[in-house]
Amino acid sequence: MAGPTGRGDSLGAALNDLLRSQVTPRHRLSTYTAKHWHAQLSQLTGTHRGHQALDDAGLDVTVKTLVNWLSDAEYNVRRSYRDLIHTAYENVAIVPAEPIPDHITRGQYEISGVVRTGNDERTRGTRDAAPLRIDATRGNWDEIEELWLAGELTDDELEDHFVDDVIVEDIGEGTDGWEFPGASYSVEVR
Repeated sequence: MAGPTGRGDSLGAALNDLLRSQVTPRHRLSTYTAKHWHAQLSQLTGTHRGHQALDDAGLDVTVKTLVNWLSDAEYNVRRSYRDLIHTAYENVAIVPAEPIPDHITRGQYEISGVVRTGNDERTRGTRDAAPLRIDATRGNWDEIEELWLAGELTDDELEDHFVDDVIVEDIGEGTDGWEFPGASYSVEVR
């Protein structure tokens, strides 16, 4: 039975596709685009979550003051208050990434595509060569998870860390390191 699969034009792209199919990445809500403090405050005060974010950011003003601010976009609001409104807005606008689940960090990977170590280069996952099989339980996922949670896990970063921290930890350096120079990859987790 096939497990979750990712595809891409590089190993990193396939791994990121797999990861994004399993958990929600850090992202910005498309409805949070306001730039001006007044528009941000108006949007925040329209929801319970927004009110909570204002409280969490430390905005402590009376209802009367809040009403005055909302009734006049040109109201002279101190910079420190505008900064708190902006902080609350960003905290609501950014949805944190879900942690990488155990079935990803503890899975058995099958990588199909061009794999090179030293002078040995073959297209894995074909009739002539089995997929490259990796036991991810031996890997160190700390840096991958840190970049994922920060929303900074690019395809290149993921490929580099997966090779160094997962593949090498499982099967070693190979003849002369591991390279994935192909243009199409498939990664399945079992």
